[in-house]
Amino acid sequence: MERIEEHLTEHGVKPTAVRILVWEQASRQQETFTLSDMEEWMPHMDRSSIFRALRLFAEHHLLHEIDDGSGQQKYCVCRCGNSRHINHIHFTCMKCGQTYCLEDYQIPIVQLPEGFDMEEAEYVIKGVCPYCKN
Repeated sequence: MERIEEHLTEHGVKPTAVRILVWEQASRQQETFTLSDMEEWMPHMDRSSIFRALRLFAEHHLLHEIDDGSGQQKYCVCRCGNSRHINHIHFTCMKCGQTYCLEDYQIPIVQLPEGFDMEEAEYVIKGVCPYCKN
């Protein structure tokens, strides 16, 4: 628990009891998850507290927020080497709806027109995952 508090503090997040519990659950996840998933895993905690914690973690680059077109915001733990999330790729299966973080694959940085400054980049590739291919 002390390590969680240090980790949150290092990222500019005040480690409250709720935030510690939410981060503890979120950081266990190897794949993407939704607010509904967190509610299911943490039935003792109210939706708004979980949502506020997730949003705060995303603002402080502890989580990626992924809009994969499903209508549900998805999250995954940020394991990027930089805080700008540049070149981080997600793959959404059009059959099962699962979104995967492809941490070992990168897309080259897009050259933007003069005057445009990139703050973050998000790539969502859609197709069929290996589990649904059969």
